[in-house]
Amino acid sequence: MNSSKVLASLCYFSILFAGFIFPIIVYFVTDDKEVKKHAKRAFLSHCIPAATIAFFIILGISMGAMQQYSDVSFFVGGGLVWIGFAIAGIVNLVIVVWNIVQGIRVLK
Repeated sequence: MNSSKVLASLCYFSILFAGFIFPIIVYFVTDDKEVKKHAKRAFLSHCIPAATIAFFIILGISMGAMQQYSDVSFFVGGGLVWIGFAIAGIVNLVIVVWNIVQGIRVLK
């Protein structure tokens, strides 16, 4: 098996064990253009879950502040936050599955 394919697929599989650190290291260490392309794609797909979680945490904090100073009911503010976390969970699950599929596809 070609070692560059294994390295490129490990960039995608690293969502399970090393987060976005492994693709960054591979991107800067390797000279192979194909591996760099996969490392960049893997890094970007690893950043999406972090961005969604950060966005909905900020949304939750702002909803809490808005509830304190306005007439927004707890159900509306809290419900939106829980819906946001559910959406983030679904997006994160899709991204993990997509990374696994891409890692298997690169190995073939």
